[in-house]
Amino acid sequence: MAQRTVLVVLFDDAQSLDVTGPVEVFAGAEKHTPGTYRIRTASLDGAPVRTSSGLTVVPDQALADASGPDTLLVPGGQGTRHPDPRLIEWLRGHGPRARRLVSVCTGAVLLARAGLLDGRRATTHWAYCDRLARDHPAVDVDPDPIYIRDGHVATSAGVTSGIDLALALVEEDLDRDAALTVARHLVVFLRRPGNQAQFSVQLAAQTARREPLRELQQWVTEHPGADLSVESLAARAGFSPRHFARAFHAETGTTPGRYVDGVRLEHARRLLEDTGDGVEEVSRASGYGTPEAMRRAFVKALGTPPAEYRRRFRPAPAH
Repeated sequence: MAQRTVLVVLFDDAQSLDVTGPVEVFAGAEKHTPGTYRIRTASLDGAPVRTSSGLTVVPDQALADASGPDTLLVPGGQGTRHPDPRLIEWLRGHGPRARRLVSVCTGAVLLARAGLLDGRRATTHWAYCDRLARDHPAVDVDPDPIYIRDGHVATSAGVTSGIDLALALVEEDLDRDAALTVARHLVVFLRRPGNQAQFSVQLAAQTARREPLRELQQWVTEHPGADLSVESLAARAGFSPRHFARAFHAETGTTPGRYVDGVRLEHARRLLEDTGDGVEEVSRASGYGTPEAMRRAFVKALGTPPAEYRRRFRPAPAH
C-alpha cells in the first residue's frame, strides 16, 4: 500500500482541535499500520501560526513548497472570517489536485470561497450553515449531519466531528479494525455515522421556559417506552391537550409528536449500538411497540432498517 500524504493547511486563528483531532487520528493509524500516512502541515509563508486558543503551531513547510497531497485538510476557526486572499487562491489552484479534499467546521467556508463546493452537498458548524448557504448559493448546505461525503470532497460539522470524519477516512483507507484501534486509543466512539444529527434531540430542541414543560422534556427522554401521547403528556404537565400542544411548540420550536419521535429513534439507536438486545426487545423498550413500527421509523429517518443499522454501526467486540 502506497503511503498517503495528509497535508493540513494552517492559518492564524484556526481552531486548534480542528487541526490536532484529525492529525491524532491519522498519526494513530500510521502507528497501527506503519507506512500508511505521512502527515505534513503548511502555512502560507511557512511561519508559525497562532490558533484561536492561543496555541502556537509550527508548520513543516510553506504551502508553496507543498507537493500534491493525497488528502488535503482545511480546518475552521475564527481565521476563516477574513482569510488572506492568497490562501483562497492557493486552495482554488491546489484543491482539485488532491485525491480527497476535507474540511473541518468552518473550513468549509474557505473551500466555498475557492469555488470548491459549488454544486456539491456540504455541511459546517451549525451556527454557520445559514451564512454559508446565503453567501454561497451554489452550495447545497445541509445543517444536520456531522459530516457529508460528496464525491472526493468531505465536509464536517463543528470541532469533534473532524475526528469522526477522520476515523471514517481511516476505515476507508485501511479497515474497520484499524479505525477501531485508533478510536479506542483516543477514547472516542467509532459509531457516529455521517448522517447522525449534530445535536441530540434535547440539544436540537429549545429548552422550555416553564418548569412543567422543561421537566416533561427530561421525563420523556428517560421514559421513551411510556405512553407519550399528547393527552398523556398534557395530563402530566397539568395542561389541556390543546393548550399543551400550543405551549410545547411555542417554547421548544417543535411539536410534541416530533420530539417524541426523535427521542425514541435516538434511544433505539443507542440500544442497537451498545447492547445485544434483540430488535423486538429494542422496539418495545423504545416505545415503538412492534419491530415493524421501528423499522418504518428507521427507514424514514435514516434510510436503513434497524438490523442493517446495527450491522454497520455497532462496534466489533474487543479481542
